[in-house]
Amino acid sequence: MSSFWDRIKPAPKPVTATDARLSPDAQRLTLTWDDGVQTTATAQVLRQQCPCAACVDEWTNKRTLDPAKVPADLRVLQVQPVGNYALAFVFSDQHNTGIYPWKHLRDITQPQG
Repeated sequence: MSSFWDRIKPAPKPVTATDARLSPDAQRLTLTWDDGVQTTATAQVLRQQCPCAACVDEWTNKRTLDPAKVPADLRVLQVQPVGNYALAFVFSDQHNTGIYPWKHLRDITQPQG
């Protein structure tokens, strides 16, 4: 009979970004991941996908931010690491409450092609 310890599988290591760079106009973020993949997103997409409580209803997980209200020329003013698990951004519309875990960033950014 197998024991509890025999059935435990090590969790796959979550992917993490090793580098984050803003474009010269601050409208695009490029991430380099520890698996070698590079992904990118515009400031507009990052802001539209903000996971904070002001942008997503905490109870229903429905997005309350209207993506159409985020301007195409939005810029990222600051990129700040949050521990070893996320990034936070200050946007040119002054929004700064979102914490973007690595998995969320990987899901919302697109591979460079």
